[in-house]
Amino acid sequence: MDLANFPWLTTTILFPIVGALLIPFIPDKGDGKTIKWYALTIGLIDFIILVYAFYTRYDFANPDLQLVESYPWVPQIDLNWSVGADGLSMPLILLTGFISTLAVLASWPVTLKPRLFYFLILSMYGGQIAVFAVQDMLLFFLTWELELIPVYLLLSIWGGKKRQYAATKFILYTAGSSLFILVGAFAMAFYGDTITFDFTALAAKNYAIGFQLLVYAGFLVAYGVKLPIVPLHTWLPDAHGEATAPVHMLLAGILLKMGGYALIRMNAGFLPEAHAQFAPVLVILGIINIIYAALTSFAQRNLKRKIAYSSISHMGFVLIGIGSFTDIGMSGAMLQMISHGLIGASLFFLVGATYDRTHTLMLDEMGGVGKHMKKLFAMWVTCSMASLALPGMSGFVAELMVFVGFATSDAYSVTFRLVGVILAAVGVVLTPIYLLSMLREIFYGPENKELSESQNLVDAEPREIYIIACLLVPIIGMGFYPKIVTQIYDATAGKITDRLRGAVPSLADHPSPAPSSFFEGLELAQAPAIAD
Repeated sequence: MDLANFPWLTTTILFPIVGALLIPFIPDKGDGKTIKWYALTIGLIDFIILVYAFYTRYDFANPDLQLVESYPWVPQIDLNWSVGADGLSMPLILLTGFISTLAVLASWPVTLKPRLFYFLILSMYGGQIAVFAVQDMLLFFLTWELELIPVYLLLSIWGGKKRQYAATKFILYTAGSSLFILVGAFAMAFYGDTITFDFTALAAKNYAIGFQLLVYAGFLVAYGVKLPIVPLHTWLPDAHGEATAPVHMLLAGILLKMGGYALIRMNAGFLPEAHAQFAPVLVILGIINIIYAALTSFAQRNLKRKIAYSSISHMGFVLIGIGSFTDIGMSGAMLQMISHGLIGASLFFLVGATYDRTHTLMLDEMGGVGKHMKKLFAMWVTCSMASLALPGMSGFVAELMVFVGFATSDAYSVTFRLVGVILAAVGVVLTPIYLLSMLREIFYGPENKELSESQNLVDAEPREIYIIACLLVPIIGMGFYPKIVTQIYDATAGKITDRLRGAVPSLADHPSPAPSSFFEGLELAQAPAIAD
């Protein structure tokens, strides 16, 4: 077999989907045990293939597409099955394989319609890899839309009491906003003398600034819903409020990252002149995300909604990094997406594990369960420390990089940067307050004797400890040695930043500021500022 020309990405996309299609034909006694092990095996094999392809075929120093595959589909409109991976997509593809495989293991308690459940989980597995791998705008839209169907069904069938409302709201927000992607895709494809949906060809077109601004605004709405950006965020707390633990992991760990990825790939990569105009808006929206969601999380009494708003707050740093015009800011945005994917998945898995024991999500009804569930408490504390950006954890490095990247940006005035850093720091201060108070209420608040006597408050089982350990290893590893991940995308992130800076006349001839400039004083910014 010629491994050099083997279709690695196509295989990793189709393998879990084909595996899902075979589930109806697998003999099972009715308890779903055989189906569970089958789905876990498919997930593990696909993840191993991903890791092997990455380890043997990916070059860190190459900023361009690798593992490229292209097969004609509708040649009349230059529509091809085209996939590839660069520094922007490869880490998110690996994250998808990792989180999806753990989500299958987290699904062990599911007993309702196991065939359908694991069919949807494996379908999502392949579909989400496709979103990050495809290199054709129409294909991207199709994979973006197809991925919504499993989420809708997973919410509406296995969700909580308000699952129909949450699922309907999810599909209305995400499917409705996706129309902007379709309109933008056709507008860009038919712009100019050639008709093409190919990413590389679209990025090379010379769009008029007015056209860029319109398409950028439409994409911002579509991807802002998925990120999510306030005020387009309201579907997320409802979806998380009704989802099961494995669906939580997929939503927080992968789904939100699709919005950040698309903002960088398409808004920044295809429309750099429009990005120069919208970048201050992204920074302001990021600050609003951080503060508003942190304050709202602080006020929540429902455990799932509290963590959901915390996720929205943390995604604000991604917006600030994308709008920073610096290498370190863009790198911080990428690291924040990867870090939050792991941390968010771990927290929501623990929410599900806690609910399985207490059968309540209301903090007022919990309390004093720490003495019954010491291992679970230890896992909660460790994952919460990662979420509040404790030094030594990945969240600290990612948020610090975003702060330094924005604070040293020569694209903005000193006043704008100073005010932005101070306001964003408010969210950083609020996060440990609401997370630590949450832990106190759950584990060391006044004991709810009725809960302790009526529920079986057993401690964490080996499967749960293993899942959290798998998530904590990269979280701590990136915290102590972030280069493990940053070297994957540094070349691509630098290439994108150079393109963005080239779109701003005052920045075009100046390299991205080095991180050390942050410590030398804010007066270093000498180029004309974009925002005052």
